[in-house]
Amino acid sequence: MYGLIIIVVFGLLALKNIKIHDDEFGYISGKFGNRMGKLWDIAHQGMRENRFLRAEKALLTILKIDEKNAAAYNRLGILYAKQKEYKDAIDCFEIASSIEASPSSLHNLGLIYFETENFSKAAVAFEQALKLESSLASRHVAYAKVQEKLGNEKLMFQELEKAVELEPNKETYTLLGKAYLNRGMEDEAKDIAKKLKKFDKLTLAPKRMKRRPRVVI
Repeated sequence: MYGLIIIVVFGLLALKNIKIHDDEFGYISGKFGNRMGKLWDIAHQGMRENRFLRAEKALLTILKIDEKNAAAYNRLGILYAKQKEYKDAIDCFEIASSIEASPSSLHNLGLIYFETENFSKAAVAFEQALKLESSLASRHVAYAKVQEKLGNEKLMFQELEKAVELEPNKETYTLLGKAYLNRGMEDEAKDIAKKLKKFDKLTLAPKRMKRRPRVVI
């Protein structure tokens, strides 16, 4: 069973996505009054330092002040997910989505449904997230993974290929290559392997020192 660090299943892509959500705290804290701002700062710091109880208390206090704060429910869901309290995480993400449907809350909801092997609901959540924001490769990778579990290989390949199109990097090519290889599509897998070798060459290539032009005095 994958961990929520589900995110590991989806490669480094989803991990990057979680970091993006955490970084939003700075922006959110500036939007509210002094007390709310301090509570957001406490929650932000608590999650960064894995002081979950402290972060939870701050977020729950925010929700006492503002019962319809979708951002607070979303952060609370992330906090519970990190502790593998999946039922509570699902409740928080569902409430966040019902108050204000955002790509992040829907995507996070899909990740937890995937973790708890509720693949049909995970697919619905990922679809809704993609309707709101389809420019991130991580969203397409997540949707591809759930389609693989549901046996929809054609759609799985479409989503992995879309991820490569959006972010043609080593991670997306590796996922697509493995999918080809696992299904005996050797020609396609070889083509991906060639492209991956180019990434390796770029990584290993020594950087040339730029010579400064000589100045005649």
